[in-house]
Amino acid sequence: MADQSGLAGSMKELQMLSGEEAYSAAIDEVIGRAQRTLHIFDVNLIRGDYGSMARCEALRNFLSGSRGTQLVMVLHQTDYLTGHCPRLMLLLRAQGHAFSIRQTFEHARAASDVLIIADGQHYVHRFHHDGPRFLLALSDREGARPLESRFRELFDASFPAVSATTMGL
Repeated sequence: MADQSGLAGSMKELQMLSGEEAYSAAIDEVIGRAQRTLHIFDVNLIRGDYGSMARCEALRNFLSGSRGTQLVMVLHQTDYLTGHCPRLMLLLRAQGHAFSIRQTFEHARAASDVLIIADGQHYVHRFHHDGPRFLLALSDREGARPLESRFRELFDASFPAVSATTMGL
């Protein structure tokens, strides 16, 4: 389904999709369109191929694309990330100035949908982290506003959780 947006030459696209392969492709699409900001809220990053070389390379390309890019992840749990996503951890180490990972406080862990938002206009909204259905939206600033607001609420209900370096004796 396509819909005209307010900007000339810009077409708002909304697609209801389902399945893990389509989900991964939708994430690729949104990351590929990101120019300045990429906000990701997920329960644990188990779905979406975040441990893959291709996903990490796409995120690396985004972060090195221009000055001032920012990637922020808010997660309920970080164990999968730290134990099964070494490429993502290396990316955090290399790009820690532009990449941060936060973990929600207990009171915010009721949130069960997944958000990937680029530049406040392109997004994937998975309605439940365990469910197969999601919405892919491109050039949809109006639809992204409530998701960005929700992301900010989750960000405010989180703390810095994963560091690029290991401290200790």
